[in-house]
Amino acid sequence: MRKKVKKVVLAYSGGLDTSVILKWLIETYNAEVIAYAADIGQDEELDGLNEKAIKTGASKVYIEDLTKEFVEDYIFRAIKANAIYEGKYLLGTSLARPLIAKRQIEIAEKEGADAVAHGATGKGNDQVRFELAFKALNPKITIIAPWREWNLGSREELVKFAKSHGIPIPVTQEKPYSCDRNMMHISFEGGILEDPYAEPDDEMFVLSKSPEKAKDEVTYIEIAFDKGIPVAINGKNLSSVEIMKKLNKIAGENGVGRVDIVENRLVGMKSRGVYETPGGTILIEAHRALESITIERDTFHYKEMVALKYAELIYNGLWFHPLKESLDAFIDCTQKTVTGDVKVKLYKGNCMVVGRKSIYSLYNPALSTFERDEVYNQKDATGFINLFSLPTMESAKQKLKMD
Repeated sequence: MRKKVKKVVLAYSGGLDTSVILKWLIETYNAEVIAYAADIGQDEELDGLNEKAIKTGASKVYIEDLTKEFVEDYIFRAIKANAIYEGKYLLGTSLARPLIAKRQIEIAEKEGADAVAHGATGKGNDQVRFELAFKALNPKITIIAPWREWNLGSREELVKFAKSHGIPIPVTQEKPYSCDRNMMHISFEGGILEDPYAEPDDEMFVLSKSPEKAKDEVTYIEIAFDKGIPVAINGKNLSSVEIMKKLNKIAGENGVGRVDIVENRLVGMKSRGVYETPGGTILIEAHRALESITIERDTFHYKEMVALKYAELIYNGLWFHPLKESLDAFIDCTQKTVTGDVKVKLYKGNCMVVGRKSIYSLYNPALSTFERDEVYNQKDATGFINLFSLPTMESAKQKLKMD
């Protein structure tokens, strides 16, 4: 039995799924539907969204610019953590969902809505990300997940539904893969990409040139950080949003940031995703390089373990979880000395850190040099090795007795 609701706030992108969902909610629940779209860097994808939503049946449309909040409170937090899921995925979609859900709940409370809805499928991670955020922020609100209710079993069926209801759609049955764009990345899934051995069509990509078509010359870029936050490019202070836009453009022109991965979804299945994360790739490489000279060894190594857990929490939709908030406090503490400049070299898909400096640098040339020095007495290493190897030596003696 479906719960009766009077007013629903739908997370609306204007894509195939949410366009169909808007009409389906009205027909199925006989409820008022408010369409809400968060501007987090989709650019032209937002064009005409208001008119389309109203034409499809929405009683009201919210289109809100959340780019600054997204970059500063979500993307930059992930950069400070060096959060990478399964060694490759920079979590662009995962980072966007909690912000979208947070504002969606705020709109629902403002409008007196008794339900919220999303377009995530019953197979994916986004359903968890949206709903865990909803439950964390308003445990009493009704959540509608159409993909888990209706009898439309594929995107081909959604295309037919849309056409029969006169809903314009941005995909075709011949090219049915879905994409999700924001300031951090563009993701591509489904359709021709469901064969993990099939190479993506180069025409699919939006933010980046292929390495083969990228310019045949090196690009150097210098990024300044203040307490782990990027603040300037090539000596010029920029806003957070300007930094992301500029880095996306520069990196994309050099073919940087493409990732093709078969990842392990939270729900248990493996899924092939193709991502473009040009600016984010530069930032995380530069940030890690700056940490290497500004954070002492034990904290640096422990933070690497924290990064794995932090990425897992974000991927699994636990942005508002107490553990994630506690890890934020640890990460922020580690960033007190992560101030300085990093020089990055870009060339045909490669992103290489070639220089780093900081007033808080722990790198001491007098200690590290292979030349003669007056600081480090190499003879001291003998006693250190004897003490450090003591447990190993005693274990070896024990094995000899057993033999």
